Amino acid sequence: MGVAVDAASRGFRTLLLEQSDFAKGTSSRSTKLVHGGVRYLEQGNLKLVLEALKERGILLKNAPHLTSNQRFVIPVYSFFRMFYYAFGLKLYDWLSGNLSLGKSEIIDRQETIRLLPAIQQQGLRFGIVYHDGKFDDTRLAISLAQTCSEAGGFPVNYMKVTGLAKSGKGAIDTVYARDLISDMAYTLKARVVVNATGVFTDSILQMDSPGKKPTIRPSQGTHIVLDQSFFPGKEAMMLPKTDDGRVLFAVPWHDKVLAGTTDIPVNQHSEEPVASKQEIDFILSNLGKYLTKKPQISDILSVFSGLRPLAIPHNNDQKTKEISRGHKLIVSPSGLLTITGGKWTTYRKMAEDTVDKAIRIGKLQKAACITRDLKIHGYTSVSAGYPEHLRAYGSDAEKITALSRSSDKLSRQLHPDYPYTCAEVVWAVREEMAVCIEDFLARRIRLLFMDTRAALSIAPEVAQIMAEILGKDTDWIEKEVSAFSRLAGSYLP
Repeated sequence: MGVAVDAASRGFRTLLLEQSDFAKGTSSRSTKLVHGGVRYLEQGNLKLVLEALKERGILLKNAPHLTSNQRFVIPVYSFFRMFYYAFGLKLYDWLSGNLSLGKSEIIDRQETIRLLPAIQQQGLRFGIVYHDGKFDDTRLAISLAQTCSEAGGFPVNYMKVTGLAKSGKGAIDTVYARDLISDMAYTLKARVVVNATGVFTDSILQMDSPGKKPTIRPSQGTHIVLDQSFFPGKEAMMLPKTDDGRVLFAVPWHDKVLAGTTDIPVNQHSEEPVASKQEIDFILSNLGKYLTKKPQISDILSVFSGLRPLAIPHNNDQKTKEISRGHKLIVSPSGLLTITGGKWTTYRKMAEDTVDKAIRIGKLQKAACITRDLKIHGYTSVSAGYPEHLRAYGSDAEKITALSRSSDKLSRQLHPDYPYTCAEVVWAVREEMAVCIEDFLARRIRLLFMDTRAALSIAPEVAQIMAEILGKDTDWIEKEVSAFSRLAGSYLP
């Protein structure tokens, strides 16, 4: 998405092919943080931290409707740990410079309990507060698709790349693709082809050069979603040491609490990775050590996993938690340009580097990057007056509200416990390229990820509304509901 926005905004004819829906994979399964990477300080990767902090500031500036300043609290149970964390976070503050979202500070036991009312109090001595960014990952992806389109680009979902072809000189100049909705095949010509496919990177590289060594080592990260009663309040919590040495976050999210993430090396990639019992137990166990109300597996409202596309390091024996989250550009002899590694926070810089390289590879007319100051679709600094769940639509919230008020049918809530209306289904189909009920329930709103059972309960009504707009029959409705029910089963523990 970032590469498409960058290229289109520079004036290049840009086509983005997505094999499924936008953000179907890892991009919708993050911890929802726009962060500099506190844990990278411990690894001594100051370059990555500085880059991420700068990009965090740019994203919060260009997409205030999708981002927010989130306060984190680290509970501290020993004096040594207090000094250790305090020093690291003061360094974090210093590196943030004028892009800081707020200074870190040590707080006493009483203030820690006030900010984290659910915290385990026995042995608690202090707390340390710091600030980072929070965002809506999937809504950002959708907004980037809209930004790309507004800049003259063409983002297309459900268009699967099936092959590549080369000119007589051995340079890639053709992409074969198939529309998974209409089943039509396309032959597409291009001056430059960019492979920005995350954990599917090696699949595209194999099309270019069969037998090529892998460049990606996937790492699976799992999150669980719990009722807010387990972790009330507005502050997030960062647990800096878990059983495997990684950090664990508990983050307020859509009136729920999102807890994660795990780090399990996997050998195969999938669009729908499934959380293992080991991962679920890991999160419940480590989170439960710090909460007065200990969550059980039956308390989980949803569980989801994503695959981090980590670039394989030179030292093949490194653990995945130690592999750099920095990005890497690879230019194949055919001219195929691949971008690997990275993370959501630095997506804009990754895209800038990629398009700069694409200009050189394709001998394109030079054009400067403008995304540092490019407002993302929906940009608005005013969100007052609209329901909280519409905030991520930004300036489109007014149009959705008007659509909802246009008829009693469209203003009706889809579920009594959630604010989403029938108007949002119509908007998702007409304006945001949603073509199946999973697109809406998983990514246009986040109900599948927040409360899987609630999503299942409204799936038939969503299918009915979408069928009316798309001109589909009852067979389509039945197939959609059945497919969604099978999918949703993997989001329940």
